[in-house]
Amino acid sequence: MGGDPYVSATVDECGGPEASSMPGDRAQVPDPYGDRALLTSAMTNGYDAVPDEERDRLQRYLEAVVAARPAPVHTTVAFNAVYFGYNLGGDGYGGSPLRLDDFPVITFGECVPVLPVGAMVCVATGSDPLYAEIVYREGAHPEVGALGDIPAWVSGAPAGADGPGRPGDVAAPRRRELLVPDLHAFGPALSLSSAQLHRLRTRRRWINEDGHVVVDVRYPSPEAARRDDLTAYADHLLTTAREQLLSPFVPVSLAALVGGTHDDDLRAGLLGLLDTVRGVLNSSAALRTWGDYAMTRTSLADCWRDTGPLGGDDLRSLAAAVERAATPGRRRYGLTMPVTVYTAVGPRLRGFPGAAELLRGVGYAAAVCRANVALTDVVQGDSDHGLFENGSRITLDDAFEGGGVWRSHHPGDAEAPGDPLAPAGRGWTSTLPAPAEPESATELDPVDLALADDASLGTGELLRSDAQEIVWRAPLRLAQLIDGWFPLHPYIVEELRRSHGACPTVRLELDHAGELLDEKEAVQDVVTAELGHDSGRLTGIAWPRDFFPGLMLELRCLRGGSVIRLATTRLKERVQVGDRETGHCYDPRVLTREDAPGSDRHGDSAVGLGPRQLVLRTVRRCGLLTLDGHALMDRSVLPSAVYGRRPTRSQVTALELAVAELLAERLLEPALGSRDAWDQPHFPPHDGERTIPLIGYRPARPRVIRPWGGIEPGSDGLQAVQFVPGHLRRLRPGCSPSDVQRVAFREYCRRLGKADGWELPYGYTFVTEHTRGR
Repeated sequence: MGGDPYVSATVDECGGPEASSMPGDRAQVPDPYGDRALLTSAMTNGYDAVPDEERDRLQRYLEAVVAARPAPVHTTVAFNAVYFGYNLGGDGYGGSPLRLDDFPVITFGECVPVLPVGAMVCVATGSDPLYAEIVYREGAHPEVGALGDIPAWVSGAPAGADGPGRPGDVAAPRRRELLVPDLHAFGPALSLSSAQLHRLRTRRRWINEDGHVVVDVRYPSPEAARRDDLTAYADHLLTTAREQLLSPFVPVSLAALVGGTHDDDLRAGLLGLLDTVRGVLNSSAALRTWGDYAMTRTSLADCWRDTGPLGGDDLRSLAAAVERAATPGRRRYGLTMPVTVYTAVGPRLRGFPGAAELLRGVGYAAAVCRANVALTDVVQGDSDHGLFENGSRITLDDAFEGGGVWRSHHPGDAEAPGDPLAPAGRGWTSTLPAPAEPESATELDPVDLALADDASLGTGELLRSDAQEIVWRAPLRLAQLIDGWFPLHPYIVEELRRSHGACPTVRLELDHAGELLDEKEAVQDVVTAELGHDSGRLTGIAWPRDFFPGLMLELRCLRGGSVIRLATTRLKERVQVGDRETGHCYDPRVLTREDAPGSDRHGDSAVGLGPRQLVLRTVRRCGLLTLDGHALMDRSVLPSAVYGRRPTRSQVTALELAVAELLAERLLEPALGSRDAWDQPHFPPHDGERTIPLIGYRPARPRVIRPWGGIEPGSDGLQAVQFVPGHLRRLRPGCSPSDVQRVAFREYCRRLGKADGWELPYGYTFVTEHTRGR
């Protein structure tokens, strides 16, 4: 129903509207549990899809959150504030009905799963539990010196590396990390007293002397170790913190915003919300960001004016020290050798007199972020792409280890200029063997232009592992389709070995969403093979005729059971990708690589293909592979990549004609990349580097799904109505929810998966879903 955009149709026991707002209140800071939910369905599509009015309301709230919290606010922490209902009156999350039992427990000094910034945790102690929100995270490598000096190989090293050029355990890497918990995020009622915290810091058993937690983080795969903070946090919420994410006690549930509880919809919606929050923080004129951490410009100005420890004088001293770190002293005879110095910001700050007390608790996160902002401003304002007048080049080399590692090199003019603020990891790279130079242009490796790591292509992910079942998903690969097998998740391997021995027969039940399968395909008895300690596979699978490389498969197995259920997921509408039309979810990277011309369930060969198919196959197989399934290739190496040798003139002509036709039909698209002084490729091209022409495979473009009653983003029209999902609202003192709203909330809980429903928490009512006119 349309009408007044600020009024809902439900009434509470106080006799007033459930969702009313007076015009004079609009300048006030919105409340997540207020009359109007701060998160909307449009925000699940990302920042660019959000109407200006909704952005403005969210921005006012997030600016207030950043101003109120003592630590810089990471994008994930800002998401927590609006999604889990952070109260600006001093209670923090303590004023929201979160279930503390849903929080993972961490123990100081032990090995733990990935705990990204934003994770709400319970820190194990010998007495009272310590509830906290992780607000900052950095690498805590043991070889970082007390004054920030750091060996070159540590800067930019992958997780698990154990020495110069030694990547260590690449299968399940571990890394020592420092986590900064906000021990007061849940308000006074759930915070320990100053005396209690002092005792914990003094004992150093549960937290260290600074109130931080140092742990060894165990990553399930190299791909997981490389994920950015937002993707890692989305993974955390959808697995470890799933109960917390889907709680009906949040202001407005993600499931209500996306219209369902399917994992694909939840993940897409969650990443869209995180993108919206990041966009709002980055666009605010009142805030300044370092990476994904936001600070108020006022606090930064106050820091620069401060003459005490870690104030403006110390920050200027830090910037000058980094600038001079590699400058060689005067020598009487001969030329000076090149000098490179790596400085870790966090440990370096501890060397300033009087800094120890300021670096305790969340003060450490604030100091590190302010120092990095100061170094950024100096590099941007006083240098030419990092090259200073004294001949040194200053660049950011690692944004994670030790609070950020800055590289000082002299002479700087001997290096090709680039973006000085893009973490290059040159420290680690400098310890690796130099790549062999090709003898001729025909020997140039056509696969050297790659963004995505093909080794991690389509490895799958664990969705849920609890006392009842294990759920994971992975794309179908070409080799599996041809030979009739599928890999098992290590958790399933362990469960099958424990329950049924080393080589059990498993019943595989297939559900191809929206499609009718033959009886022999729908239920199959398959054999498990190669059941090791962490690997195994199903063999003898008769894949349905419609299955193709890249098709996403979701598998689940009950604990102790011998039945594995495999299902596909339907898309909202069918899409055309290359020569394939599908209505089911797929991994765009696998589809690009393995569904190329000449590849199908019968084999994989380029024999008999014409020039057009050869070009498409080569670009898709050998080109740069992006996360959304685009493949780009250096155009100059296409002929030799197609034929594996120097082609004849007629072959080159045929290929060029095929490329021109494919570009005209928009099956390929032109692009530009670049190569640096080390012949490493980049896309998009970097400033100051030699540009190279690329040709790119153009997969299906994502279609814009119109919001209910709305229009596509980018249109000039206005939405006639807006759908408002059901959400919780904090009641005024003395008010109580009506019986109608209690019943509505129980039904809302059932839709979120709680079969018997839940009762409304005390002090809250439920605003039923409705529409609002615009």
